[in-house]
Amino acid sequence: MAEHEEKHEESLMEKIADKIRGHDSSSDSDDDKPSESSIKAKVFRLFGREKPVHHVLGGGKPADIFLWRNKKISAGALGVATVIWVLLELLEYHLLTLVCHLLILALALLFLWSNATTFINKSPPHIPEVQIPKDQVIEFAQAIRFEINRAFAVLRAIASGRDLKKFLSVIAGLWVLSIVGSWCNFLTLFYIVFVLLHTVPVLYEKYEDKVDPFAEKAMHEIKKQYAVFDAKVLSKIPRGPLKEKKKD
Repeated sequence: MAEHEEKHEESLMEKIADKIRGHDSSSDSDDDKPSESSIKAKVFRLFGREKPVHHVLGGGKPADIFLWRNKKISAGALGVATVIWVLLELLEYHLLTLVCHLLILALALLFLWSNATTFINKSPPHIPEVQIPKDQVIEFAQAIRFEINRAFAVLRAIASGRDLKKFLSVIAGLWVLSIVGSWCNFLTLFYIVFVLLHTVPVLYEKYEDKVDPFAEKAMHEIKKQYAVFDAKVLSKIPRGPLKEKKKD
């Protein structure tokens, strides 16, 4: 009887030990497996973004228009911009002339319609009262002020000679922009940017899983070429006093 109890206790202890080992092995395997969030965090995204494209564009109605959340509004905005560009650029309308002609046409139609309703016994057209909201204008002005001040701060940092890489990037960007400006006027350039904002973000959002790997390879190649350029050219340029102080 005593031997039977001892065997029962030994078998019970073995079962407990096996369960403890199984729990430890499962916990170790769970620790070894990378979490889904960590895998997603390691995925390369263009320009190092960590948020959706809608959030990067600022969210709200402008992002909805650029990403075609409402196709009627997006198509309408693109159509109006195209009509304005055709009138001003291809038909060579002057801006002031175009605005005056549109106002003449709108006022004439509304005036005739308002007077014609008295003869046909219909209600006159409802002309809404248009007012510029104060709060939104202040928010827009503050946002513009913030961006301008940030641009001034970046230009000041570049002019101070602290970051050679950023200096070369800005010089190259301004040089490319000057070349593009020699090809077309400001209105055409603005229209091209407007069209790109209505096409590139929505296409990127749709095919980002295919675009990001190519962008990663391109960024790797650019960094590789910059490292070669830095070793052969930039490293031989004498450093300013700010650089020498940092090294000391």
